[in-house]
Amino acid sequence: MKLIAPSILSADGGRLAEEIASVEKAGADWIHVDVMDGHFVPNITMGPAVIKALRKATRLPFDVHLMIQNPDDYIEAFAEAGADWITVHVEAATHLHRTLGQIKKAGKKAGVSLNPSTPLSSVEEILPDLDLLLIMSVNPGFGGQQFIQSSLAKIRRAAQMLAGVPTKPLLEVDGGVTLQNIAAIAGAGADVLVAGAAVFQTPDYAQTIAALKAEAHKT
Repeated sequence: MKLIAPSILSADGGRLAEEIASVEKAGADWIHVDVMDGHFVPNITMGPAVIKALRKATRLPFDVHLMIQNPDDYIEAFAEAGADWITVHVEAATHLHRTLGQIKKAGKKAGVSLNPSTPLSSVEEILPDLDLLLIMSVNPGFGGQQFIQSSLAKIRRAAQMLAGVPTKPLLEVDGGVTLQNIAAIAGAGADVLVAGAAVFQTPDYAQTIAALKAEAHKT
């Protein structure tokens, strides 16, 4: 089953709770929340207080993607705010095994994300500790970017790596996912498809999410 996770980075910032409720009603599976600190990536978004407030708007899982430096310092706060999945970047976590353990100790699902230029070999040793592996198919920091085509080969390799892991981590792809390329991305092995502008910049969320799911399940 392929899951669609609309990214609220592309939603109307003045109506976030309404936007989240709307995509839940429209058939979304998860809500993807991009947390940016202005240091690890060149943008600033939201912190735990905002996520705690938005948690009341939906029962869907909150897929919180920490694009921040020193993620260990904030895991407990995001867990308490209502995150269900917490993903950190391999490039930002100094002691990744410890960080994943911290997430799981907080009772949350643990994920690791890789930037486009980061090789899959950087996570080989901790694959059994993962609940999710997130492949960035754009350079993180801004919504609405175009999918990096070379990411398809990386997604395929990642899917092959995860197939041999007994815990069966999910493979997520974030960046430039559209109605035109989602079938290829899902076909490469992605389980969770993050879609921001592809959902929130359309007039009918239900129609868009249904179309994305239909394309994703063609594989």
